[in-house]
This record gives sequence, C-alpha cells and structure tokens, in this order.
Amino acid sequence: MADTLREEVTRLHAQICSGLADPNRILIIYSLAGGSCNVTEIAATVDLPQPTVSRHLKILRERGIVRSSRDGQTINYQLCDQRVVQALDLLRATLGDMLKDQAALAQQVKESKPF
Repeated sequence: MADTLREEVTRLHAQICSGLADPNRILIIYSLAGGSCNVTEIAATVDLPQPTVSRHLKILRERGIVRSSRDGQTINYQLCDQRVVQALDLLRATLGDMLKDQAALAQQVKESKPF
C-alpha cells in the first residue's frame, strides 16, 4: 500500500509541476488570480496570441489547475484553487533570495584581491 501511495503522490506532484513548467502558463495563472476571464481577455493581459493562450489553457485544465465554464458562447476560465498563486509567490520569493545571494557573492568576488 505504501508503494501505491508513493506512486500516486509522485504522479500528482509531476502533474502539477508540469503544468507550471512554462513561463507563459505562469503568466496566465497570475492573470486569473483576480477572477474569471475568457481567452480574449487573458490573451490581452499576457500579450500572447489567442491560439497560444488556448493551448496553454488546455494544458492547465488537464492538470487540474484551471477550470472552464460556459456563459452563452463565451468560455470563461478560473483557477481551481487560489493556493497555486500563493505557491508561485513563495517560489518567486525564494528565487529573489537566491538572486540576492548570488549578487552578493559576485560583488565579493569582484572586490577580492588577487593572490
């Protein structure tokens, strides 16, 4: 049973991470953080062609990150769980800290005297 659970957790982890593996999909997720939008609105917000946004939304839907609902002829998209934005914010903060550390190290190397 433990192996089955481990496999399921690994599969779910890979599923979500593959959905977040593209910078354009991250932009789309942030564009949906404020609420439901249709493809045209998302495309305008993230400055990408509508077919590109549609392809990314399909992947996000398949990964369970966004869901769609029909309003007449318009299909609106929204996040399934707002915590994905919180997770992305945490990752951005971590990346920011890493970049600060690297900049500090580069400055130390620059200021160090040769032998």
